[in-house]
This record gives sequence, structure tokens and C-alpha cells, in this order.
Amino acid sequence: MSHPPAQSDGGDPATTSAPYYRAIANEVGLFEKAFELRQPLLLKGPTGCGKSRFVEHMAHLLARPLVTVACHDETSAADLLGRFLIQGGDTVWQDGPVTRAVRTGAVLYLDEFAEARSDVVVALHPLSDYRRRIYVDRLDEELRAQPGFMLVASFNPGYQHRLKELKPSTRQRFVAVSFDYPSAAIETEIICTESGIDAPVAKRLVALAGKLRKLDTLGLAEVPSTRLLVESARLIAAGVPPRQACRAALVEALTDDPAVVTGLNDAVALVF
Repeated sequence: MSHPPAQSDGGDPATTSAPYYRAIANEVGLFEKAFELRQPLLLKGPTGCGKSRFVEHMAHLLARPLVTVACHDETSAADLLGRFLIQGGDTVWQDGPVTRAVRTGAVLYLDEFAEARSDVVVALHPLSDYRRRIYVDRLDEELRAQPGFMLVASFNPGYQHRLKELKPSTRQRFVAVSFDYPSAAIETEIICTESGIDAPVAKRLVALAGKLRKLDTLGLAEVPSTRLLVESARLIAAGVPPRQACRAALVEALTDDPAVVTGLNDAVALVF
């Protein structure tokens, strides 16, 4: 039995404030050009570096609704395209997130796209080239993407290298943008803005992350992300002692290995 993918729909971009995003390079301009030229966009980068926030920010700037799907290996075509449901004794059709985005001209964001099953990925190919359409076999209907529709996908190359890879036939349908953790100065600015923490504390968090990101000996599956630093800073800003905040929001989020936990806590103690 398949399970529906996690999904969300952005609110009316005209009535909500833009989600905060700090541009790192030329990604904003490239997104705007890809939207203008109706090119699908692939965002590549590590966990927690701002890919999803970037898409939210750009959908707002372009005044487009946003439909987000968190892909996983149990995501089926029916989960994405839609299915018939029984309501009050009648059989009614319910659009899935992909179909809804196509009909409304939304930005469709497929998060962790490489996690989706290969048959699902192939089914989406017609949306990612000049055709810009999708065939819904259960309705025997071909839907053309409405004006404003844009396909955006993301994945983590470092993580996927050990598990799944996007096939060349899929990758080459996208314009790609690489993301990474920002410079120390920009990351400090992001942490201060997102958490309200003082700059000296934010700088310490960034210094801690810089040390841990270089320690291959810890064997971490993922290094500390900007997202984890922000969450640590929010706890500190709320009055939690820095070491305790880092242990809860950073160390315990990275590993369950007791030896590694000890090593990370020692690193935290050196900074705070």
C-alpha cells in the first residue's frame, strides 16, 4: 500500500510576507531566468543549506503559489497525480499535488527528488521538457501546464552518492544550481536574522560548525547544517545555556553513537 507524500501549498503570495532568504551568489537571478524561459531547475546541495527556503522565497517573489512534495521511495504515481475517492456514496476524483500544480500554474517543488521511485520520475519527464504536460491515465486526460508553472527539484549529492543517483536521462532535463554552506560572515548574518541572537554568539556557533565540518574522523553521515545552527541559536536566545542548547539542537540531531556524541560535546565545550 502506498503512502501519500508529504506536501504543502503556499498561501496567497500577495497577502503574505516573503520568507527570509539570504542570497549567496547569483541563484536568484538564475531562478528568475529559468522561470522566464520555462526551464526546470535542479538544486543540488547538502542538508539544511537553504534550498527549500530559497524555493519558498522565489515563489513569493514571482507571485506564484507553491506546491511542495517530499519525495520518498514509497511515493507512487497515484500519490502525485491523484486518485478516485468515495465521498457520500459517490466516486469523485481528487487531484494530487502534481496535477494541482499543473492546473493552477504553480511552482512545483519536488524535495529529495532522487528518493522517488524510478517509474514515478519517468512519469514526470513530459513536464520537464518542451511538452510541459502530464498524462493522467486514470482520467485518460493529458494536462498542459498553465502559464506560471515551474518544475523545481532538489537533492543532496553527498547523501545520494551512497544510496541513489539521478539517471542522466533525468538530470539532463534540468538547469542545475549547486548550493553549499555560506561563508562564515554570511552564515553569521543568517543566524542572527533567523534567531535574534547576538553576533558574538552567532560567530561562535559558526566557528563550531567550521571545525566539525572538517573532522572526517567523526564519521558523521551529515555535517552540521546552517539549519541546526539556527535552531541552536534560537534555544540560546530563549535562555537555554549555550552548551545545553548545542547538545540538544546540534549534537543529538547529528548522531546516536555515544563515542561520537562525546567527541561532539567536547568540541562544543571548547567553543562555549
